[in-house]
Amino acid sequence: MLYICRTFLVIICILEVNSIMFHLNPNSQKCLKEELRKEELILGEFEVSSVPGQKVDYVVRDSKQDILAQNKDITKGKFTFVTETQDVYEICFKSTVPPHQRGVPHEVSLVTKRDAEARRYETMGEANKLKPMEVELKKLEELSGSIVQDFEQMREREEAMRDTNESTNNRVLYLSLFSMCCLLGLSVWQVLYLRKFFKSRKLIE
Repeated sequence: MLYICRTFLVIICILEVNSIMFHLNPNSQKCLKEELRKEELILGEFEVSSVPGQKVDYVVRDSKQDILAQNKDITKGKFTFVTETQDVYEICFKSTVPPHQRGVPHEVSLVTKRDAEARRYETMGEANKLKPMEVELKKLEELSGSIVQDFEQMREREEAMRDTNESTNNRVLYLSLFSMCCLLGLSVWQVLYLRKFFKSRKLIE
């Protein structure tokens, strides 16, 4: 049973953990954005290659430019925050090189964990005197709930997109009918005008 729980945890954790590695050019900034749910716990771990004389700063912001976490001259560390609203959040890494120094790209690695994966279940288990099986089941329960919320959010987005598509299709249909009526009216007017013109020239009776 414990093996099955751990297997499910491994599968679910893949969906809850994001990892990325990239190169940050000298005197440049690179930002990563993601849309997050309301009241979602986020834990991030980063590591930046050290280059003498160069500095790298990071900052975490929401779409309103409110700062949730930041630090300067980083090499390795963690950050954590809880989202207040459903919004698009970004983390930016900025490289600074002195004018007299030739810059070298930094190698940046970032791992982010969401909700249940970001919680410390070992500490929770010790505090509540839970058995290892109970801790695993608790973690599995919260991870499953998080995935259910993700699917619910995807369903809401799908419904919103479907409503938008239907509304757009209706507008296109009405525009097409209006265009056809205009073309038909213009064609009738052209026929009547040409007929009147030819009659005035006595080209037709």
